[in-house]
Amino acid sequence: MFLDKQTFSTVIASTPLVSIDLVIVNTRNEVLLGKRLNKPAQGFWFVPGGRVQKNETLDIAFQRLTLNELGVKFSIEQAQLLGPFSHFYTDYVFGDDINTHYVAIAYKLVVDTEQLNLPMDSQHNQYQWLSPEVLLNNDDVHLHTKWYFQIA
Repeated sequence: MFLDKQTFSTVIASTPLVSIDLVIVNTRNEVLLGKRLNKPAQGFWFVPGGRVQKNETLDIAFQRLTLNELGVKFSIEQAQLLGPFSHFYTDYVFGDDINTHYVAIAYKLVVDTEQLNLPMDSQHNQYQWLSPEVLLNNDDVHLHTKWYFQIA
């Protein structure tokens, strides 16, 4: 369920958002990153993902998000749970006057790059594959993405 701007702004100001972050890894152990077009994390390289909608199970959200973000539907059973992460931002999708708090549930999914049909849309306008070592040392990769490669 998508909310109008005023309602969604109230939600963001009042409560954490729950999301799924997709740590997509190819057979060469490179990670898929998209260049964020909107706030929060605008202008940074970030893993694909998105919010879990009200009354949507994690399984269904995972299928919807992989289809929307990768162009191919995957099931949550194909992925490895990396865990929940708390992401805090000083801005939000509509401006700078509200901060955003996400509880991001990260899943790692190994894919064949040939299967993907990456969309150029309102979320990302560029993609790249980087090794974990390179992305950890790249200032244009957002800190919250780097966390997924700093876990023990």
